[in-house]
Amino acid sequence: MNLSASLIAILILTFLALGMAFTPLSFLLTAILPYAVFVIFIGGFISRIVKWGRAPVPFRITTTCGQQSSLPWIKSAPLESPSTVWGVIGRMALEVLLFRSLFRNTDLAIAGQRPVYGSAKWLWFFGLLFHWSLLVIVLRHLRFFVEPIAPWINGLSAIDGFFEIG
Repeated sequence: MNLSASLIAILILTFLALGMAFTPLSFLLTAILPYAVFVIFIGGFISRIVKWGRAPVPFRITTTCGQQSSLPWIKSAPLESPSTVWGVIGRMALEVLLFRSLFRNTDLAIAGQRPVYGSAKWLWFFGLLFHWSLLVIVLRHLRFFVEPIAPWINGLSAIDGFFEIG
């Protein structure tokens, strides 16, 4: 069903584009429709996130490894088990920007008949390298979509241009 709906939508847009190319209403196709499609995309994206967020979680998997906030004389770990908004912001920033949980990831191997845990730092390093490179590429491509070009984009291009070959 989803494939046929997508195919029908593509055919409608194709015939709409062909029909609009020969009429004075091309402004509708070139200016209005892209913004409408963008708004629909953002709305669908947000609705999927809300739907995902409302889904029941049968078993909570604890990902914290620090002391939670409890009694005043027990020192808590504000980034490991945050109890304040700033702690949550700090933990999420470390997770999103530095892949903190992947850094702690352990590699399991079976030696003989017992499990042996090792480090998976190479996975973290190359995952970080890949995603930061992708972010730099996306940010550098902003210059094609915005006018005037922000100074930080030119600065990023100058720094990243150091690594260009050819």
